[in-house]
Amino acid sequence: MEKDKKAHVFVAPARGAMALSVWAEDWLERRVIGEATRRNYEGFVRNHLVPHLGIKPLAGLARRDFEKFVKDIYRGGAGLAASTVNDRMVMVAAIMEAAVVDKRITENPARGIQVSRRDALAVDEDEVPTSAEVDLIAAYIAPRFRLTVYLQSGTGQRPSEALAFSTECRRPGYVRIRWQVSAKAHREDCPRPFVPLKHRLEKECRDVPTAMFVEEEIDAHLLKWKPVPVVFTGQKGKRIRLETFFAPRQPGAGVMPSIASYGYQFKKACLSAGLVDLDGNAKYTPRSLRHFFASTALANGVPIHEVSRWLGHRSVKTTVDIYGHLLSLLCFDGHHWCGGQAASTVSYSAGLR
Repeated sequence: MEKDKKAHVFVAPARGAMALSVWAEDWLERRVIGEATRRNYEGFVRNHLVPHLGIKPLAGLARRDFEKFVKDIYRGGAGLAASTVNDRMVMVAAIMEAAVVDKRITENPARGIQVSRRDALAVDEDEVPTSAEVDLIAAYIAPRFRLTVYLQSGTGQRPSEALAFSTECRRPGYVRIRWQVSAKAHREDCPRPFVPLKHRLEKECRDVPTAMFVEEEIDAHLLKWKPVPVVFTGQKGKRIRLETFFAPRQPGAGVMPSIASYGYQFKKACLSAGLVDLDGNAKYTPRSLRHFFASTALANGVPIHEVSRWLGHRSVKTTVDIYGHLLSLLCFDGHHWCGGQAASTVSYSAGLR
């Protein structure tokens, strides 16, 4: 028996030998929670917690393990927002706290672990790919997701918004973004595969001008694949039909591609293209393409409040917090903005590559 000197609690080493994956599954089975919450928790445990930490014994987990876990899933291409990661870490902390109560471990190493505001905001210059690197990702990613890469890098869409691209989005000289793929859209029982934009109502949308290369990629996509009609019921009960670009084309396939599946293909493309960091991990995530778009626009003198509107941020303060420091890296030579990695990207306003 081992004794926790502070709490005067005796813990049998054998009880802490249980794998986190087994304990987490047992914990979930004993929870009395709503069905939607249970699906969200089970998905996070299955897709993220178990692959990263599942084989480790409860007693072998340290605070640094959970700190690395949070960093990896937030910046590793999982497509999870900081708020989502933080919400799920409350659950993880509860799982570990239950192990403390059950006298399997002496303290909770996951307590208080979250994505910090600093990590969630100000983008690092190294997170912004160059134009050539964007093209490399597009060349190596699964062909059906090639257009998604350019919708993100050329119009600043979130992965969920790009995956919801439909014929109604395309307008003369710009794209109209109104829908995003639901987090549950890949489930066969999902009644509403498309939902309103983040921070927006169902009727609201935003318009973003398109450069020539984006138009060309849309045309190239349509030459290979025809749009697939998807009918669903909106929040107000109205039946809505969208001619979607990324819906399944196989007979009987009734689910939309998930953000996680796109993230997996994106990571795979980076590895295949040799875009890796010093540890051999994918250098970029889908979020990096939004950074590319924003830095390109700022590098060409687009006012930051306009960039904020194009990105769909709730307020310009969010845009300033994330990209404001990049402005100090740029200089104006009388004709255009230049300097820093941001300026090595394509000329957005002119639509050049």
